[in-house]
Amino acid sequence: MLKEGAEFRELQLQIFRTRMAFRRCIQRTLKEHHAGITFEMLQILSYLWREQGITQQVLAERTAKDKACLTNLMNNLEKKGYVCRREDPADRRNKLVFLTPEGDKFREQIRPILDEVYKEGERTIGLERVQILLSGLKEMHDVLENI
Repeated sequence: MLKEGAEFRELQLQIFRTRMAFRRCIQRTLKEHHAGITFEMLQILSYLWREQGITQQVLAERTAKDKACLTNLMNNLEKKGYVCRREDPADRRNKLVFLTPEGDKFREQIRPILDEVYKEGERTIGLERVQILLSGLKEMHDVLENI
């Protein structure tokens, strides 16, 4: 007989494994298409594609990166010309991060490639199953936020 909570523990482990498999899949795709960025850089860019002018602190929280790691990623993205940092007029201690025109151009190049990965996953697993899994994960998120 399994210990109480063992199934939930196994679920957490499987979510972690799935995240790592997803990371490897995206990293392979980026490499195959000579994107010149890492999965971690893509995470930063994807947040900026949705919301401009957010602080490095917000990016660090959303991507679960520490300050040193995020600074390194930001430096690399700046060298590539994809992002720029500006002083926050409301708080000079903070830097706001923005996409550059080059960052927008990169999005237009990489988005169709990433969309194909997502479409293939949806075709393989099936839309109905994806919706069920998504619903379950959202429910699990809400439970964990309230424990």
